[in-house]
Amino acid sequence: MLYNIEVIIMPMPDSFLDRIFGNTAQLIVLEYLLNNKDNDTYLSGIAAETGLSHSTVSRVIEPLLDLKIIKETPLGKQIRVFRLNNDNELTKYLLKFNNDLKNMMNGGKKHE
Repeated sequence: MLYNIEVIIMPMPDSFLDRIFGNTAQLIVLEYLLNNKDNDTYLSGIAAETGLSHSTVSRVIEPLLDLKIIKETPLGKQIRVFRLNNDNELTKYLLKFNNDLKNMMNGGKKHE
C-alpha cells in the first residue's frame, strides 16, 4: 500500500535581520537567541521555534559557540542548554545592533 504524504514547510515571518542579510539557518538561530536573550534553551526548543531541523540547528550553533556569542551548559549526558553570552563584547554589539535595527525599521519607535 502506498501513501501520499504532503509536507508543508511554514516559512518564518520576515524578520528585521532577514530582510537585510537574507534567510540563512545561522541567522535564524542567532536572531532567535538575540530575541530570547534572557532565556535558557536547548537544540530541540530552537528547532521547534524556528522551524529548522534539529541537525541544522546543531550544525549552525557551533560557530556561535566558537565565537563565544552563546554559552553551553551540559544538563546530564545528552541535553545541551544554550544561553546568549551577555558578557561577550560581540554579543553586546549584536544585541544593540538588533535593537537599533528594529527601532529604525519601526520608524524610530523603541522596541525592546
